[in-house]
Amino acid sequence: MVKTPRRNLCGVLLLDKAFGLSSNSALIKTKILYQAQKAGHTGTLDPFATGLLPICFGEATKFAGYMLNATKAYDASVRLGYTSNTGDADGEVIAQQPFRGDANDIENVLQKFRGEIVQIPPMYSALKHKGRPLYEMARQGIEIERQPRHLTIYELTLLGRSDDELYIRVVCSKGTYIRVLAQDIGAALGCGGYVSALRRSGTGGFNLSDAHTFEFLQTMSEAQRDSLLLPADSLVQDLPAVVLPKSEARLLGQGKWVRNVAAWEQINKSSIKTKIYDEAGHFYGLAVSDIDGNIVAERMMSAVAE
Repeated sequence: MVKTPRRNLCGVLLLDKAFGLSSNSALIKTKILYQAQKAGHTGTLDPFATGLLPICFGEATKFAGYMLNATKAYDASVRLGYTSNTGDADGEVIAQQPFRGDANDIENVLQKFRGEIVQIPPMYSALKHKGRPLYEMARQGIEIERQPRHLTIYELTLLGRSDDELYIRVVCSKGTYIRVLAQDIGAALGCGGYVSALRRSGTGGFNLSDAHTFEFLQTMSEAQRDSLLLPADSLVQDLPAVVLPKSEARLLGQGKWVRNVAAWEQINKSSIKTKIYDEAGHFYGLAVSDIDGNIVAERMMSAVAE
């Protein structure tokens, strides 16, 4: 049997991940569909969760890590009156206590979780202890001490309520566990709670409204699917940009340094990694400034589309 040759693609696909599919499984299916040589995703989305999962192809995978620090947005359903050992509907209900409060009680509790908060990561997570995922230990009944995390909840809005279900929208900093947030909200209301449904609606500058389901992608031609790919620099859209002459940009692309006083001052002022473009708008990658007045390649594209 003749194998279909893999394609050297470069770009970012906004995938609307289906329920029950792990992020890695979604990545593999999409990579096969596109026949891509290389692919990666920008951060795990739990199997029970749906929604936005950016998939990177080829050179774009070099910049996927910068999305890990991006702000995330979720729409979640929180079932009150029940405590789950996993914090979601996949777990075992280990306690029940009816919610007897009112709308004011709910709003007062939500207010406590807006802004800077502290969370303890759950045992049922992919975090590792001595090389082992915590969820493996949790399934064996092993409890490991976890260090608290300082997080920011930028938005926590009550979208509605139906019997024992709260519908909330959360915009949060990296590392936030919505399952833990649901548990903590339930505990603060005195009845317990867990996430019964979760959908990621945004990450960084990407929105779910621009994403596509795998089933929809399957109905398209190869050219149509390729047209959906966003450029690699969309992964670092919030970073500052500097334009260099093509000759200097090419030197950086070769891993060398360049000296350009005006550009160095612009990069040095930002104190962070900076996107490099030539005058024609081609993206070369990321660079930093050093103390000697040079612009130094940080993470560059191996090939630039021109």
